Amino acid sequence: MTKLMYRLLPFSKRLFFSVVLLFISFAVCFLLFQYKREKEYKSDLLNMQLQNYNNRMYDFIADEGELDTDSLHHYVTTHMIPDLRVTLITPQGKVVYDNIQPDTNRFENHRTRKEVQDALMYGSGYDISRHSASIKGEAYFYSARYYPSQQLIIRSALPYNVSLSKHLKADSEYVWFTLAISLLLIIMFYRYTQKLGTSITQLQQFALKADRNEAIDISETFPKNELGEISEHIIKIYQRLHRTKEALYIEREKLISHLQTSHEGLGVFTRERKEILVNNLFTQYANTISDHNLTSTEEVFGIAELQPITEFLNKNEGNFSKEEKRLALHVDKNGRSFSVECIIFQDLSFEVSIIDITQEEQQARLKRQLTQNIAHELKTPVSSIQGYLETIINTPNLPAETMHTFLERSYAQSNRLTVLLRDISVLTRMDEAPNLVERETINLSLMIKNMLNEVALALEEKHITVINRMPHELTINGNSSLLYSIFRNLMDNAIAYAGTGITVKINCFREDEKFYYFSFSDTGVGVPEEHLNRIFERFYRIDKGRSRKLGGTGLGLAIVKNAVLFHGGTIFAKNNPSGGLEFVFTLRKEKEA
Repeated sequence: MTKLMYRLLPFSKRLFFSVVLLFISFAVCFLLFQYKREKEYKSDLLNMQLQNYNNRMYDFIADEGELDTDSLHHYVTTHMIPDLRVTLITPQGKVVYDNIQPDTNRFENHRTRKEVQDALMYGSGYDISRHSASIKGEAYFYSARYYPSQQLIIRSALPYNVSLSKHLKADSEYVWFTLAISLLLIIMFYRYTQKLGTSITQLQQFALKADRNEAIDISETFPKNELGEISEHIIKIYQRLHRTKEALYIEREKLISHLQTSHEGLGVFTRERKEILVNNLFTQYANTISDHNLTSTEEVFGIAELQPITEFLNKNEGNFSKEEKRLALHVDKNGRSFSVECIIFQDLSFEVSIIDITQEEQQARLKRQLTQNIAHELKTPVSSIQGYLETIINTPNLPAETMHTFLERSYAQSNRLTVLLRDISVLTRMDEAPNLVERETINLSLMIKNMLNEVALALEEKHITVINRMPHELTINGNSSLLYSIFRNLMDNAIAYAGTGITVKINCFREDEKFYYFSFSDTGVGVPEEHLNRIFERFYRIDKGRSRKLGGTGLGLAIVKNAVLFHGGTIFAKNNPSGGLEFVFTLRKEKEA
């Protein structure tokens, strides 16, 4: 319980009590040592006084020449210290004179006495407070000296009474002085530990707030000591780090926004090949290169065309050197060309970038051919109408049946011209005024269901089976007519060109926070690979004669692509390994902010 209470005390109190306990222990030990030392000093001083008397006594005996009891008694009486007892002892321990007890025969042998043994061995010795055997109840302070020339031990003694005890007792003044100084030091140390504890407590509170990411009061002042200065420096360093962290967070958000809007497919992965950050284009390009739709980004490392990347990562696993580790390769797939690059960072995380290097060439070619294609496509129906009308005008006797046929053909060509102008108008509106196109929340699942009902007769004529795997109640913020044109044009394209007895699949195979991922595929004849990268071009036809015969304007897939781009997505086409054509595209769930 005591240990628990001690641990609950603030650090300053624990430090104070610990140091005070050590200081008191030291002071007590010092007092005891000093007390004993002073007592020994006073005993040595008294012994010195008695030894001086013993020397004077020896000088007297040496001058007398003979040991006469009366003369000794006379000397002791005339040169006596009050209560002094003088005893003469032979080296064999026999007492030959004692001024208190004249009958020396009553004394036992004194050779075993401590002061006598010390005198014989060291020349002098003393003993404190030993009770006398010859005088009952008395205790003496004995001091003896051996004089070899006289073969005599002279021992003087004083009664160990209250007076002598007080004389030998250590002086208590220094004890009180030491206690007073100790108390003063304890008070000073208490004030110091209070300041130290204040600094530590404030620093502890700062650390807790920093750990919890709470607001920190920078106006709080610390005590003016070294720890206070260190604490202030730590807070300043924390503030700089916090500002740097906020700046890095802002830059990180900028980087993420840049990656999401970049025209380059980027994916950043951990050393364990787990996704850190992947933008939409990376997923699109990876699905274009892959032979099957990727349900997770990590599956990109299983694509056959990207195996050199996987081998490169395996080769550099465990290589933490600072030198740059980079691999680039070129991939041609489904009529598109991609530049793929992998960069391994120092912590073995890595980045994979996929760039569609055919896009700029396509755009340049489209700009060059756009004017020519429009003129050509407009010229064909106009020339047909002009030819039929000229024949009617120049042939007055033209049979009515033939004239009716020519007029029907002219009407059909005018309808074709109307559809062509309408499609051009739609594309122009998306190109030049996309902000004027209205948006609303669309139930895409219901729209596709209605569209399939509209083309049910055409599907039945061509014996086409449709598998609709769209989720129930899938909604999106967009333009109703443009969204409808995406799926209607793809379906019309499949009905017109894919063949009979095929299967069409419509699927939303993935979604994330911002996008839906769609697949529109058929099991028809497919498209030669050299045409895949051009089928979204305006007026591009794989078989021009057959397309015009079927009434196509050559703008359907261009409208699909522009409608997808209008809704913040991307679209690609690829041939399925099992046969048929597949369109993979994305649509943003909400309008971009």
